[in-house]
Amino acid sequence: MLDTKKVPKEKLKSKQSSVPRLRVEGITKTFPGVVAVQDVSVEIFPGEIHAFVGENGAGKSTLMHVIAGVYRPDSGSMLLDGAPYEPSEEMDAKNAGVAMVFQEGSLFPPLNISENIFAGRQPVNRIGMIDFTDMSSKTRELLRDLDLDVDSSTLVSSLSPGQKQLVEIAKALSHQVQLLILDEPTSSLTITEGRNLFRILRHLADNGVAIIYVTHRLAEIFEVADRVTVLKDGKVTGVRVISKTNPDELIQLEVGRELSFAPSEVRVEKTAPVALEIEDLVASPVLHASLSVKAGEIVSLAGLVGAGRTELCEAIFGLRKRESGHIRINGVELDPKHPKDAMQMGVGMVTEDRREGGLFLPMSILLNVSAANLESVSKLGIIQEDKVKEISTSFANELRITTTSLERQVKFLSGGNQQKVLLARWLSRQPKVLIIDEPTRGVDVGSKSDLYEILRRLAGEGVALLVVSSDLPEVLALSHRIVVMSEGRTVGELDARDADEVTILKMATPESAILEGE
Repeated sequence: MLDTKKVPKEKLKSKQSSVPRLRVEGITKTFPGVVAVQDVSVEIFPGEIHAFVGENGAGKSTLMHVIAGVYRPDSGSMLLDGAPYEPSEEMDAKNAGVAMVFQEGSLFPPLNISENIFAGRQPVNRIGMIDFTDMSSKTRELLRDLDLDVDSSTLVSSLSPGQKQLVEIAKALSHQVQLLILDEPTSSLTITEGRNLFRILRHLADNGVAIIYVTHRLAEIFEVADRVTVLKDGKVTGVRVISKTNPDELIQLEVGRELSFAPSEVRVEKTAPVALEIEDLVASPVLHASLSVKAGEIVSLAGLVGAGRTELCEAIFGLRKRESGHIRINGVELDPKHPKDAMQMGVGMVTEDRREGGLFLPMSILLNVSAANLESVSKLGIIQEDKVKEISTSFANELRITTTSLERQVKFLSGGNQQKVLLARWLSRQPKVLIIDEPTRGVDVGSKSDLYEILRRLAGEGVALLVVSSDLPEVLALSHRIVVMSEGRTVGELDARDADEVTILKMATPESAILEGE
């Protein structure tokens, strides 16, 4: 079992070998009309946690897919521990000790955790039958290493997003890993789960495993990584030792311009009308919630995973049954049985999982933008293509959606641009109240800055914004007020100017967890 005690970074560096675990030399990978990775060279050493950052579309995922054997490069070469490394498929990479935890996920929901982790390579007994006892035992050990307190026979379909992410990592660790690639590993994890993952990664690195860590979260890089490579437009713009760089330098290398995430001091007038009011709302698992959002105000819902934040938003939008309590939009009672009821009252909702629950991935940007507002672009039941194009072009320019064509399928856009398309869909309805669940999850630092600017501009135009975010620096930077939820209840409210991460976490931590800690 892994010893997950924190390993100092200086110990990691002392264990690095002079021979790279992985040497990438002049790798280029193109797709029709796009050079995704161009002449990239980099070295990853045993015992090193090496971060990769860059805007969406910078080539990070493509490069990782090449290393993991999913794509074959057009040119260039790779060496693994000094020997030629030419994986033609993912299994070749795994057999060589290279495993990747994909951002999109690779689990099969109808199977249980053990069956997912050991799919295609189940342990067998002496007569060639699957040894379920051995498989369960090995799974339990992996789950204990990750502090994941679930039974190995649990169906993956019943797990939370954070639990699924940890099972993905367990699946990768079940191989004899020499090089572990993690693509946005904490995007679905709680703060506690993320910190635990960092301890495990440090332990693995201390034992000689080379780790590639792909993330948009600069704070994580400075907490866990030893070195960082920055990609922009498929090329390396810099490689830095973490102790000798800073966030501003990395942002400049990543986006080529200065960005600011400083909180806004702008506040709505005390006399501003209340656009959204929630009073004593119950909608299982929400046990009791009360809050208000004024026109032109950004209120964030903070809390731990499982606190009921998303479920509260679903109840407001008619996606979850309301058992009791009141929802009022500009003073008018709303009893949403379906999202259409909320939409007719001027409410829009950008869902947490844009790929699964928000966008129509095989469809064009044009059709995605107009999907929630078909009545305004139709005549006698027939969609007017010129109107669709006019509205989509307007929002593409306003939100700075980067694309070669509005006819392009949304699945080919970067995460930041996908999020902007989803925002454009709801803005086309001119909402009075806009609910946004995890607005910048999986979004690069440049797109995050753009989205902050867009949300602040909407607030300035009088839209009431209710934001759910698990990123506490984002909550503090973006919000005017913060409402904290814990165990299905709203437990407190803070002015963002007077709040800090420690105060929010204390309010969000359930009393039961505090008592256990004592």
